[in-house]
Order: sequence, then C-alpha cells, then structure tokens
Amino acid sequence: MSTWFRIALWKRVIAALVLGIAVGWLWGPGAESIKIVGDIFVAFIKMLVVPLIFFSLVAGVASIGDLRKLGSVGWRAMLLFVVTGQIAVWLGLLLGSVFRPGVGVDTSALQMGTIPEPSETTWREMVLGMVPQSPVQVMADVNVLPLIIFSLLLGIGILMAARDGEPVLKIFESGSVVMQKVTAIVMELTPFGVFALMAWVAGTLGLDALAALGQLVFLNYLGCLLIILLIYGGMIKFIARLPVIDFFRGMTDAIAVSYSTASSNATLPVTLRCAERNLGVSKSVASFVISLGATINMNGTAMYLGLATLFGAQLFGVDLSWGDYFMIALLGTLGAVGAAGIPGAGLIMMALVFGAVGVPLETIAFVAGVDRIMDMMRTTTNVTGDAAVATTVAVLTGEIDKAEMVSADDV
Repeated sequence: MSTWFRIALWKRVIAALVLGIAVGWLWGPGAESIKIVGDIFVAFIKMLVVPLIFFSLVAGVASIGDLRKLGSVGWRAMLLFVVTGQIAVWLGLLLGSVFRPGVGVDTSALQMGTIPEPSETTWREMVLGMVPQSPVQVMADVNVLPLIIFSLLLGIGILMAARDGEPVLKIFESGSVVMQKVTAIVMELTPFGVFALMAWVAGTLGLDALAALGQLVFLNYLGCLLIILLIYGGMIKFIARLPVIDFFRGMTDAIAVSYSTASSNATLPVTLRCAERNLGVSKSVASFVISLGATINMNGTAMYLGLATLFGAQLFGVDLSWGDYFMIALLGTLGAVGAAGIPGAGLIMMALVFGAVGVPLETIAFVAGVDRIMDMMRTTTNVTGDAAVATTVAVLTGEIDKAEMVSADDV
C-alpha cells in the first residue's frame, strides 16, 4: 500500500487511463459491468460541489482582510480578474463552437438518464433566481448560482464586521482547508474511477471517443496558450508597458512548478518569490494580489469549463440557447472563483456548470481520464495570470521596481 502512495497521483491516473482503454478494447460492451466504480467516483465529485464552493468563496472574499484594501490595489486587481475571466470562458466557448470536438461520436449505446430539455426560463426569472430566498434550500437543491451570491455576500459581511467577524472567518478558513483535504481524499479514488470509466467508454464507443478526447486535450492546451500569450502578454505589453519576454523569463520557476504540481496553492511561494525578486513587484502588492489570485483567479479553469460544457452538449446532442451560453459564461467565471487551487478541482466545478444548462454529468466520465494532463496546463495559466495581474497593478500604483526586472535578466 505504501508503494502505491509513493507513486505520484498523476502517474497512477495515466496508468489507469491506458489500462482502462486496453481492457475496454479487449472486453468490449461487457466493460459496462464495472462502470459502477466510475459512477461512485462521479457521485463523490457531486458531493463536494456545495461545501467546496461555499467555504472556498467565503474564505477567499474574507481573506482580503480589510475593505480598505479594495482601494487602489484591490479594485484594479478584481477588475482584471473578472475581465480576463470572462474573456477566457468566452474563448473556451469559441473554441468549442469552431472546432466542435464532441461532434461525430455515437453515444446511442450508452445507458444514461434522460437528457434535460433546454431551459425556457426568461431572463427576468433568471435574475430573480439569483437571489437566494433560502440559503439552506439552495444548498439542498444544489442551486449553485444563488449559492455563489450568498457566499459572496457572507464574505463581504465578514469583512464589514472587522474584528467581530474574525471568529467566523476562522471557521470558514478552517472549513476551506478541511474541504481541500476531503477533496484530496476523493482525488485518490481517481485512478479507480478513471480505469472503470475509460474501460466503459472504450468498450462501448470504441476509438471514436478517444479521438474526441484527444481533440479536447489539444483545444485545452491551445486555449491556455492563447490566454497566456495574448491576454497576459497584451496586459504586460500595453497596460504595464513592460518587456513581455522579461516577464515570462522572470516567471520560469513558477511556470515549471505549476505545470508539474497542477496546484496553484503549492506553487504560491514560488510565484511570490518570482514576482518580488524577478519582476520587482513590491511585497505588499505581491502578497495581496497573488494570494488572492491563487484563490479566485482561475482563467485556465474558466476557459476549460466553457470548452468542456460545449464538448458535453455536442457529445449528447443537447441544444444550448444564447441564454445558456451567458449562463455558462457567468458560472464558468464564478465557478472558477470557487475552484480550490488543488489538482482535480476542475472536475468538481464541471458538475456545477453542466447541471445548470442540462448537459449530462456522464460527460465527466469522458474527461476524467485525461483531466490531469489538461489540469497541468490550466494551472500554469492560472499562476501566470496571478503574476501578470500583480505586475500590472504594481505598475499602475507605482509599486514596482522596474530595474529589478532588468537586473533579474542578468542573473
């Protein structure tokens, strides 16, 4: 058993992916008999959605520490986080619409629940539905959008309460840490879930499904590279007016660690060091913006949520309206905010977005096996975005030593 845990989780997942495909190819449709193992894994993921979002969002907002920090530094950082998040999720929707990775796979052989009809909710009903009339009922129904609104308001309330709110803040910070540990436990089930699900997919659908998965992985990497080069590079070049190459050179260590660990939280110390020592960002701005960004700035995840939702809709023939697209954009951004900075959090947020627009959760079965490969690139995107926003805000507020960035090139 100790030997099993000494092997990195991502290596176990990749091995399970390959073994599952081989077993499914040899076993054929009979591989569906072990699908229950994957169903249990997906059920655990669904179980985590509400508590993980609730604790992570409240703790993330309240971690700002003081409403006055939302001054010159805070509002600029939050604006950049939100704007880049929206661009990222719409980029994912664009890639999914243009390349249509889920089209052409015959899923008629799959045994699954009824595909929900497209929502006929009007925009007025949608706006009204964002107000949580009963937070407890919202949690019980897994109605995520009003849950997010309530979590944001609660976090702001803790900030406004200042010292009186500190005991409540400690509860949510502890709860956030505990939920991350619970998530880590569930992620240990990933190899078993991936093996069963990939055997089922390969045995039932054949190689067509695997080709669709390969295209999804390619689009994930393409979308992340576009975010890093165009959005972040443009931010550094045209807003911060700094050399783009110097910025990326200064972030080399953080990029390497983030790609290998697939965890924004694990990379946080390295990101802070790169921002302060290599990019010249002041310690106060770096610690505030990057720490906040590690919690709420998940543009790689936002892009992927948009892409994966369209992939699932195309896979199972779900018609999405423009209202659904805007719902995906909203929940993709807010869901990324609520995603924990740990490996596998993107899978949990997928259940959030899929359920809102009627995309079957069976889509998770398709992507779970290759999620780690995509998660590594998404995390690199998230971490690079934290540093790009911190650097840009530092320039706009005069909290950067540009000579430090230049001198770092010579080291």
